[in-house]
Amino acid sequence: MDVTGDAVSRPATKDQRMSTRTLPVRNPRTGTDDYEIAVADPDEVELKAARLRENQKAWAAKTLEERLDVLRQWVGAFAQKAAEFGQLEAIDTGGTHTSFVQGFITMDTIKGVIEDAPGAFERASVHRTSVSMPTVEIRSQFVPYPLVGVISPWNAPTMLAMFDAVPALAAGSAVLWKPSEVTPRFVPFFFEIVNAVPELAKVFDYVLGDGATGQEVIRQSDLICFTGSVPTGKKIAVACAEKLIPCYLELGGKDPVIVTETADLERATTSVLNGGVYATGQVCYSVERIYVHESVYRPFVDLLVEKARRVHLNYDNPRAGHIGPFTFGKQSETVAAHIADAKAKGASVLTGGEVEIHDGGTYMAPTVLTGVDHSMQIMTEETFGPMLPVMPYRDIDEAIALANDTVFGLTASVIAGTEEEAIGIGERINAGSIFLQDTFLMAGKGRTIGTNSFGFSGVGGGRTGPDSILRFVRRKGLLVQHGPVADILDAKFEER
Repeated sequence: MDVTGDAVSRPATKDQRMSTRTLPVRNPRTGTDDYEIAVADPDEVELKAARLRENQKAWAAKTLEERLDVLRQWVGAFAQKAAEFGQLEAIDTGGTHTSFVQGFITMDTIKGVIEDAPGAFERASVHRTSVSMPTVEIRSQFVPYPLVGVISPWNAPTMLAMFDAVPALAAGSAVLWKPSEVTPRFVPFFFEIVNAVPELAKVFDYVLGDGATGQEVIRQSDLICFTGSVPTGKKIAVACAEKLIPCYLELGGKDPVIVTETADLERATTSVLNGGVYATGQVCYSVERIYVHESVYRPFVDLLVEKARRVHLNYDNPRAGHIGPFTFGKQSETVAAHIADAKAKGASVLTGGEVEIHDGGTYMAPTVLTGVDHSMQIMTEETFGPMLPVMPYRDIDEAIALANDTVFGLTASVIAGTEEEAIGIGERINAGSIFLQDTFLMAGKGRTIGTNSFGFSGVGGGRTGPDSILRFVRRKGLLVQHGPVADILDAKFEER
C-alpha cells in the first residue's frame, strides 16, 4: 500500500451503510476526491451511544487492573498491524513522518497509560481521618463519566485522539470518537484492530461525519474532548455549557520563539526551522513568529534563509523529502492570504511564499518573511503553514511584551546563551509549555507533567501528564462518623 491511496477499496461497515448522506474525501497528494464516507445520521449516533452506555456499566465495574489487562491485549493486537496502519494514516495526511510511525506512537500511548494509571489513582486516593472532624473517617471513590465523546482534528489524527480516548477507557468510561472528515480513511482499519479485543470493542466505537455529526456526539455524551480551531471550539463550549457537561478543548496557538543576542545562531536557526516547518507547519505548537535581538537579527535571517532553501518538498517521494503537502487543501488558502496581507503592509518574502501544485497536491516551501509587525495577520492569527516571520527587538522586555501580545498561549520557545538566561525569560511568557534552548519539545512533557494553556489555546485541565486520567472520573467522598451524632436538641448558640 502506498500513500497515493488504496484505502478506498476497503468496504464500508454495516453501521456506515445506515447513513443516507455521503461526503467525498480529498487525497492530499493527488488533489482528487478518491474516497467517500457515509455520514452517520442522528439515529445511528444515538444507537451507538446507547450501546456504549449499556456496556460501560460492566466495564466500569471491572477493577483498574482488569481494564489495563484489556488495554495490554490491545497493544498486542496493534503490534501486528502497526506498520500497515501507519501507511494508511499517511494516505490521509499526505505522508508525514509522524503518520508513518503512528501505529507505534499509538502503542506507546497505550503502554504509557497502563504504566501511569495506577499511580495516578493512588496519589489521588484518600483514606484518612478528617482534618476538621477527628471522629469522621473519609474514603474516596472514583466514578467514571459513562460516555466520553472525542472529536479530533485532521492533523496527527490518531495521536491527538488517543491522548483522550486511551486514558478515558482506562478510567472506566466508554468512548465515542468522531474523527475529522478530512482524514477518515484509517478509521475502519483502526477499529479492525479494536475489534480484535472484544471487551474493548464493547466500549469503544466511532461515527463518521462533519460538524452536524459532532453536534450529535455532544448531545449523547457526558464529557467532551475536542482538538481543533477556536471558532469550532467556541461552538462546542456553548453546546457543552447548555448541557452542563465538562469539556476539554485544545484550540491551537500562535507560538513565539525568542532568540537572544547571546544565542548560538547555528543552534537557533536549526531549531527554529524545524519547529516552524516540520509537518508543513501543520502542528498546533509549530513556531509561528520569531523575535530576534536586533544585534544578531541580520546574521540570523541570513542563516535561516540559507537553511530554509535546502528543505526539499517530498512530492516525488513521501519518505525521502523533508515536508509534504497541505493535508487540508483549503489550509493553503489561509496561508496565502496571510502572506498577501503581510506583503501589502510592507513585509518581504525571502524564501518560498508561493503555493505550488505538484501532481495535484498543494505544497509550499519554507517561507521566511522580514519587515513584519503585529499589524499583520501572519503575526497575530494562527497560520498553520511553513511560515517563518522574523521580527527584531531592542531589549528583553520588548521581546517578552511581543511574545505575550496574543490571544493564544499554548507554547513558546526561548533560545539564549545559557540555560539560566532562557529559564528567566521563559518564566515571564504566558503559555502552557515553554521550550528552552530548542523548539518543538511537546513530546517530552507527555507522561511527565500536565499543563494549562493560556488564552484561547485551551479550556479545562491538562491532557498530558500521568494525572490526566483523572479528567474522566468524578471524585466522591464517603464520610463515616465514628463518634456520637449531632443532636439538634442540644444545639445552642454560645458567646465566645
